[in-house]
Amino acid sequence: MTTDTANFTAPAIDADTASRNKLVIAILLVSAFIVILNETIMGVALPHLMADLDITASAAQWLTTAFMLTMAVVIPITGYLLQRLNTRPVFMLAMSLFSTGTLICAIAPDFAFLVAGRVVQASGTAIMMPLLMTTVMNLVPAESRGKTMGNISIVISVAPAIGPTISGLILAVLDWRWMFLLVLPIALGGLALGATRIQNVTTPTKAPLDLLSVLLSAVGFGGFVYGLSGLGEAASHPSAVPAWIPLVIGIVVIGLFVLRQLALQKQDRALLDLRTLTSKNFSISVALMAIAMMAMFGAMILLPMYLQNVLGLTTLQTGLLMLPGGLVMGLFAPVVGSLYDKHGPTVLLVPGTALVSLALWGLSLVDQHTQFYWLLAAHLVLSVGLSLIFTPLFSASLGSLQPRFYSHGSAMIGTTQQVAGAAGTALFVALMTLQSTSLVAGGAGTVEALAGGIRLAFTVGAVIAMFSVVAALFVRKPEGEGASGHHGH
Repeated sequence: MTTDTANFTAPAIDADTASRNKLVIAILLVSAFIVILNETIMGVALPHLMADLDITASAAQWLTTAFMLTMAVVIPITGYLLQRLNTRPVFMLAMSLFSTGTLICAIAPDFAFLVAGRVVQASGTAIMMPLLMTTVMNLVPAESRGKTMGNISIVISVAPAIGPTISGLILAVLDWRWMFLLVLPIALGGLALGATRIQNVTTPTKAPLDLLSVLLSAVGFGGFVYGLSGLGEAASHPSAVPAWIPLVIGIVVIGLFVLRQLALQKQDRALLDLRTLTSKNFSISVALMAIAMMAMFGAMILLPMYLQNVLGLTTLQTGLLMLPGGLVMGLFAPVVGSLYDKHGPTVLLVPGTALVSLALWGLSLVDQHTQFYWLLAAHLVLSVGLSLIFTPLFSASLGSLQPRFYSHGSAMIGTTQQVAGAAGTALFVALMTLQSTSLVAGGAGTVEALAGGIRLAFTVGAVIAMFSVVAALFVRKPEGEGASGHHGH
């Protein structure tokens, strides 16, 4: 992207440039927080929407699935967008799409319109995250990156974590449309602020767009995420098209996409440059990130189900119970960033991954008589673990790349997060449904069976999380800048 990183990392940066950079990053952080919040805001609202729009649970799930699906399709294209266009137009595009989508959702007359609005919203969200990460990598000197990445972690982990709480609070007193009506003026404010204050901080380069890559990426990642979310549903509602068909098509097409990128990157024309993966540090960090996202999204979908359908709590009580975890993540993130700058990733990642695994083992013990404070404690431990994981992974992964690969690295991380989030959700829901269905068939009551299904899902999650503890030992702090391209060391 910008080969003359000297401008950004030289200590002799003048005060004007420094304050301009701070302002750009601050506007991007706030805007990213608003857009990411919307990824999980719908979870608690689904029962309301099912009654209001007269739709089934599996149809309602599409309001979240369509959002993730769109993110998975759009994010791979952002690497190209960020190379071709300047900071300001990319920001304007992201916030305009998001604001338009929010408006469509707020006034949606029926379910189809609401899903369409979510898709438009997600297109804006998908552009926002890689824009934020790439800009930070280009503007912030290596030695203080951890701190800024800590702020990004607040956006990426706290926003989805408090989404359910915010929607629980809104739904306790207002109609579901207010979830969008309240966000709209904030989004428009962000758009106006960016339009007047954001300056271009990168140098665009000419990059040809390979339409075949775009098509393969959309079908591949889209089919994969669609197949995964179908697996969760198929367990309870067998459909006409078996879920494994789009899954297999997705995997095959992702294979073709990879081959196409390998051919194109020889001429620097790849949509998503896979040379980022030649850095061992980047690859391990991205794999760890995938496990963390699976755990986070899986827990975020199962905990509210358990609290409401097994323990009988209201949406508001559920939201409030999950709030302390979100706040803990927010409070920890800046501290974790400073610790990373001083001590590197290992001292944070090893305890972090161990805590995530411990929390999931704790949740694998729940039944229909579990006290809510056990869940509160487990959710807090999970949140502390995740907050120790995200910041070091963002910093170590992108810091291991050459500056010209930052935009591709950011897009790769974004894609991994969406696909892993969808995979976590699908895996946990499918396991829960299969187990509870077989328990009901064996004569168990519905509540008891649901608790049994949730137990199994968390147990499998805990086993997966144990692998991350081992992987955490291999993540290193990038040497100096990471700009001189320590590939594969």
